[in-house]
This record gives sequence, structure tokens and C-alpha cells, in this order.
Amino acid sequence: MTTTTSGSTSERWLNYVNGQWIEADSGKTISVVNPSTLGEIATVPDSGEAETKAAIEAAHTAFQSWSTLSAYERSDMLMRWYHLLMRHQEDLARTMTAEQGKPLSEAKGEIAYAASFISWYAEEAKRLYGDIIPATSSGKRMFVLRQPVGVVAAITPWNFPAAMITRKVGPALAAGCTCIVKPAEQTPLTALYMAKLAEEAGIPAGVVNIVTGEASVIGDTLFADSRVAKVTFTGSTEVGKHIMRASADTMKKISLELGGHAPVIVLDDADAELAAEQTLLSKFRNAGQTCVCANRIYVQKGIRPAFEKLLADKIRALKVGDGMNPDSAIGPVIDEDGLNKIQKHVSDAVERGATVITGGGRREVPERAGYFFEPTLLTGVDSSMLIMKEETFGPVAPIVEFTDPDDAVRQANDSPYGLASYVFTSNINHAIRLAERLQYGIVGVNDGLPSSAQAPFGGMKESGLGREGGKYGIEEYLEIKYISLGLY
Repeated sequence: MTTTTSGSTSERWLNYVNGQWIEADSGKTISVVNPSTLGEIATVPDSGEAETKAAIEAAHTAFQSWSTLSAYERSDMLMRWYHLLMRHQEDLARTMTAEQGKPLSEAKGEIAYAASFISWYAEEAKRLYGDIIPATSSGKRMFVLRQPVGVVAAITPWNFPAAMITRKVGPALAAGCTCIVKPAEQTPLTALYMAKLAEEAGIPAGVVNIVTGEASVIGDTLFADSRVAKVTFTGSTEVGKHIMRASADTMKKISLELGGHAPVIVLDDADAELAAEQTLLSKFRNAGQTCVCANRIYVQKGIRPAFEKLLADKIRALKVGDGMNPDSAIGPVIDEDGLNKIQKHVSDAVERGATVITGGGRREVPERAGYFFEPTLLTGVDSSMLIMKEETFGPVAPIVEFTDPDDAVRQANDSPYGLASYVFTSNINHAIRLAERLQYGIVGVNDGLPSSAQAPFGGMKESGLGREGGKYGIEEYLEIKYISLGLY
């Protein structure tokens, strides 16, 4: 899987295609950089059309046999993969922290979360029931089958390098599909490590393939090939729209989990301590680099002073540092572009009248040259500011005061995005009424971390198409076939 270059601490990792570890035909590589130190930790192949087509051919060939295995056979292999992921949790987490930056404790949590999708779908493989429909004639029988769609292209982001793979590959493999995974250029190592463990679990050659490199060439090759029956993507709305257009000529099935701009509504009757703690967990996990993290925090006038003080105190207690340091709660953001966007949002808010309660700028970490930003709390924020219009993807929490809950819902819904939202209240009537009115695919009521393997994850409006997780997630990888049998 890897080799170490002579005289260097950087490792050379390879693509995994048809059960083989291969370089790019061109010999070109891409550097993988630790965002905490800015040092190169590895190189991976800069793959192109040839390697992508080889992966498509491998997946297409493997589909013929993988799809005919019994659900129990596929389930057994998935469970072996699950146990290997958990057995290697520490090493996988260290690999993830090195390439992505999140604190090691969070990385370990992500590995467990990622593995939970494999174990969940190992069981769901056995639950793909069909139907018998009462016929209109005694001389007919009517059957419905659910069959795997075919070869799946899974394009995954850098912020959750393990979970965004298993949330796609788990149900795909359980359904009988085969996969080509294109991981983000910044974080390919976790994907390759997981592929090694899939190989050890006995998953046959060609069933799981990993191709690294720049998205444009690999993606366009996947989208144009009719042998790829489905594309599943997590990333920006802009790229999601490109994928829809690029996949139209071959009429692929598409699942898209796209951008978010999650609102939080804190009502006067909320438990202020609970609301502050859960908002903190939502907002500052992975340094604010999650598509479901709190981005716009609407707080009712009566509770705002208490909530703001509690949240500010909790934010000040967060330690910023290298993710390998066990004391670190906030690691670096992924790159300089991300850092600059965060600073731009904060500066724009301040120029327009917002107040920085804590944080507000880049943080210097001793002996680390990476992309660190202070966990930040802003108040006096209004809808004119960039931070209320765009997804920040960083550790910045903006507070907007409101008096009327109806106005808070209106502001929360005033967005092209509809992925996740949050409500804090001690009144069940308020909870249900607000949850029903919020135009979001996920609503956390008194819960800042609602995601789980057994629940549907996905958004409305420009936040995407389809659902991942739970019994709903496997439906995205199935075709429904109706058989009408005439008796004679």
C-alpha cells in the first residue's frame, strides 16, 4: 500500500484498483499536507482517465458476481470489515488527524461512526424484501423485486474522510453494487487505509476501488461512462449542480448531500445551559467544518444575556492546537483558502456593526505553522452580513437577537439551503410546531448532534437530493423491477 521515499519521512501511497495497488500511468503524484504543520506527510497518485477507466472496468466486471451473492454472504464480509475498522481505530484516527487536522478524540469518534454504517448495512442487506401484488386476473401473478443499481461512483469530501465513504459504500455494497471511490485530494489516506482493511476482510477484487487525484478529470470520466449507473456526492452545491448536468446524458441515478447554513433557534423557555452546551458541540466540532454545524444562532431577547454568557465562557475554554495534542479541542482548518474565508466573514461582520465577544482572528500555535483560527463569538449580527448569507465553515458563532418566534422561523427559512436546523425549548408544543415549519431535512430539538447510522440524513432545497443512513439510505442503491407472470 505504501512505500517510504529514501531520505524522506513522506510516504508514497497508491491507488487501489481491482485488488491491486497501482501508481498513475503518468507517474505524477499529489502531495498530502498536514494542515497543522504544513509539512508533506505523503504523496498519492495524480490519476487521470486511464486509471479511472480501469476502476470502472474492474467494478463493472466484479458486479456480475458480487450482485449474485446471497445477502448473508455480503453481510458476513461487511461485518468482517466493520470489526477490522474498529480494531484499527487508533491508527486510522491518527492517519485522519495527520491529513485533516481534527483532534484525535474526534477522529476516533469518526472512525466509530463510520464503522457503524458498515455494521448497520450488513444487517440491512438481509432486509431487502420484495412484494407480491394482488392481480386483477386469476391468470396472472404480479411480483416486485428490488435489485442493485450497478456500479456506483462515490465522491467524498475532506471534512469527514471516513464517515462520508462508509455512509455511501456501506449501503451500496449491502445492496449488491460495486464502487469506485474518489476521495478528496486533501484527505485520501484514510480512504486508502480503509480499502486495505476491506481487502483483508475478504471483499473481492473490483468491488471497492479507490482512485486519487484531481476531481475534474476523474469526475468527468465517471460521469461520461454509461457503465457507472449511479453517482453519490457530498460537497458544495455548485459542484453538485455540475454533477447533475454532467450525468444527464447517461441518465444516472444521483444522490447529492450539498451545502448547508444551519440555523439555531433558542426560545426564552429553553434550558440555557443545555442550549449553550449543545450549540457549542454543533458549532465547534471539526473546527466548524461540518455541513450541519450551527451557522446562524437566533436567540430570543429574554434568554439572550444568559445564553450568550454561557456560550462565551464555554468558547473561551476551548484549547486550540495540533490535533495530536490530547488537550486540543480545536484543530486547524483545512487550508489557507478556508482560513481566509473565515477571516473575511468576521471582518465583514465587524465592519457592519457586529461585536467580537471572544476570538476574532488567526491563532498562533507554538511550533506549528498551520491554519489555526480562534474560536469566535459575534453578537449584534444582522442579515446584511456575509456570515448570515454564506456558509462560513469555520469556528465562528454569530448571534442574532429576536423577539417573535414567527420572525425567527422566517429568518431561518430565508436561505437557499435546507440541510440541518436546531431548536431549543422546554415546551413540547413549541418544539413540534417549529420543527414542522422549518424547511430543513434534519431538525435537532434540544440536540446538537442528531446524526446516526440508523436515521435519514439529507436536505431540502439546494442542500441536495436523496437520503443517506437508515433504511432510507439503501433505497438509493436499488432499482425496482415489476414482473407480471401470466399462467397457462
